[in-house]
Amino acid sequence: MSLFVPRFDETVLVRDAEAEVVGGAPVAVRLLADSSAAGGALSTVRVTLAEGADGARPHVHHNSAEMFYLLDGEAEVLSGDDVVTAGRGDLVIVPPDRPHAFAATPGSTADLLIVIAPGVERFEYFRHIQRIRAGEATPESLLEVQELYDNHFLKSEAWDGRHR
Repeated sequence: MSLFVPRFDETVLVRDAEAEVVGGAPVAVRLLADSSAAGGALSTVRVTLAEGADGARPHVHHNSAEMFYLLDGEAEVLSGDDVVTAGRGDLVIVPPDRPHAFAATPGSTADLLIVIAPGVERFEYFRHIQRIRAGEATPESLLEVQELYDNHFLKSEAWDGRHR
């Protein structure tokens, strides 16, 4: 087992009013702290999903775990082949190399705090997704940056079949 010790000297304080928000309804991502701000320890965002909105399609991170904390609402979270429902106050942690995805449950909104540890520079990833939504980039362009953001998309029958 290796021990990762983050290196940074100053307290990280992100004021709500100063945080960049990428997107809007149905998916808004509040960029809180990227890996470089926390000495590589973590990356964290807050994702607000409109009723039934998809947050992320199935993917894996090879080098980081991902934590989902439900601030409000209800979300479905894919972890491996299992789809679990998490409500306000619930915590889900997905280990590296485990397929995962998340969405607001049908009929519900979801407000999630998401932490990736150790951190990966991800803010530009969320800006890239917004460019795709705005028609300024193609969905296929994400395949070109999978390694950079340690975000590798895959198929999941468990996720795709959850509402049939």
